[in-house]
Amino acid sequence: MGCGASIPNKLGGKGRKRRSVIQEVAVFLPTIRVPVATDIVHPLRGLVSKELLDRLATLRSNVVLLAEDIYHGDMAAVSELERALEEYLPVVLGLTAKESSLEASVQFSWRTLDDDQECCLTSAWYEVLSVIHMMAMLALFEANLKLIPRNGQYGIEKKVAEDSKKDVVDSLLRASGCLDYSVHRLLVQIPVQIKKSFPSYLQEGMLEAISIQALAQCVEIQLGLASECDKATLSVKRRLACEQVSYFSQAHYCLSGCDTSDSYGKKLLLFLKWKCMDAKAVAYYYHALVLDKGGEPSNHISAVCCLSAADDLLAESKRACLSFCLANPITRVPPPWGIMKNMHKKIPDVAYKKFQIYGHLFEQDKNSALQSLPDLPEFPLSLRPEGYEFPCADSIWENVDCQPQIQSLKEHLKDEDEEAETK
Repeated sequence: MGCGASIPNKLGGKGRKRRSVIQEVAVFLPTIRVPVATDIVHPLRGLVSKELLDRLATLRSNVVLLAEDIYHGDMAAVSELERALEEYLPVVLGLTAKESSLEASVQFSWRTLDDDQECCLTSAWYEVLSVIHMMAMLALFEANLKLIPRNGQYGIEKKVAEDSKKDVVDSLLRASGCLDYSVHRLLVQIPVQIKKSFPSYLQEGMLEAISIQALAQCVEIQLGLASECDKATLSVKRRLACEQVSYFSQAHYCLSGCDTSDSYGKKLLLFLKWKCMDAKAVAYYYHALVLDKGGEPSNHISAVCCLSAADDLLAESKRACLSFCLANPITRVPPPWGIMKNMHKKIPDVAYKKFQIYGHLFEQDKNSALQSLPDLPEFPLSLRPEGYEFPCADSIWENVDCQPQIQSLKEHLKDEDEEAETK
C-alpha cells in the first residue's frame, strides 16, 4: 500500500522493490499501481498501421520503465512520469472509439508496487481508467513529497514554506479532479462484468472517498495557514474547521458500501477515523471560542462543554492515530503538523482555564439542556474537485478504418524477424 511516504534515494536498485523502511504519512494514498509490460503488437497487427502500433507500444513501454522506480523518485521523476502518461493517454484513447471496435482487443495488466497484486483485463477503458487513477495517485504522492522532509530525519517538526503549502493544495485539487472524473465519466463506460473483476481500490466508493479525502486535506492546509494569519477571524477558522469535519465524514460515508476487508480498505478507514477526530476536536475548539464571545452564562456553559469535547476527541484521536500507524503496512506516528501542531497544547490548556473561570456556572444552573454539547454549525462546502480536462484521441487515429490490412510478404517477414530479435 502506498501511503505517500518519502523514500531515501539510497534504497534504489534494480527489479521490483518494496519499501523496507517504516515511513511517515502526511497525505494518504491507498497504493500506486503501475503498468505491466503487455503484448500490444499481436492483437492489433493488421488492424492499425505499423506507425500507430509502434507509437502505442513505445509510449506504454516508456511509462512502464519510468513507473518502476517512482517510489524512490523525487519531484523531477514524478513530473517526468506525469508527462509520459499525458503523452500516452490520447493515443491509447483511440482504442475506446466505438467505430474502431478495438475496445476489447488488448489485455492490459497493472500491478501494485507494494505487494505485486496484478489485475489483467481485456478492456481499453480499464487501461484509460488506470492511467487517470495513476495520475491522481501521483498528484497525492507529489503533495506528500512537499510535506515530508527527505533528509531521513523522522519525528521532527515539518517546516514547509507557505508557497509550498499552496502547491500542495493545487496537487490535492488535481488528484480530486482526476478521481471525480473517473467516478462520474469513466466508470459508466466500462461493462459491469469488467467492473466485477476490479480490485478493491478501483471501486466507485473507494475512488470517491479518496477524491473527497483530498479536498478535506486541502481544507486542513488552508486552516493551518489561517491559524498563522493574524487577519483571519475566529469565525473564518471555525468555518474551515467545520468544513473539514464535513469532508472527512463524507469520505468515510463513501466507504460504507465498499469492500474494505483488505489492507487497503482497512488502512483508509483508520486514516479517515483519525483525521475526522482531529477535525472535530479543532472544530469544537473554535466553536467554543466563538460561543465564549457571548455575554450570557449559557454561552460560557456551552463553550466549556465544547472545550471538554475537544479535549476528549484529542485523546481519542491519538489512539486512532496509533491504530492507523500499526495497521499493515506499518507507518510512523507523524509529529503534529499544520493546525494540529499547536492544538495538542492549546486545547487542554484553554479547556482547563475556561473551566476554572466558569465552573461555578454549572453548579448555579442545573439545567441539563444547557449543559449538553451543542451541535457544530454546518456551512456550505467551498471546495470542489478541480475540473479534469479529458483529452481527445490523438490525431494519428484519424482515417483509421480498423479493417484487416493486407501485408506484403516482405513486410510480414520483416515483422517476424523483429519479433525474433526481441525474444
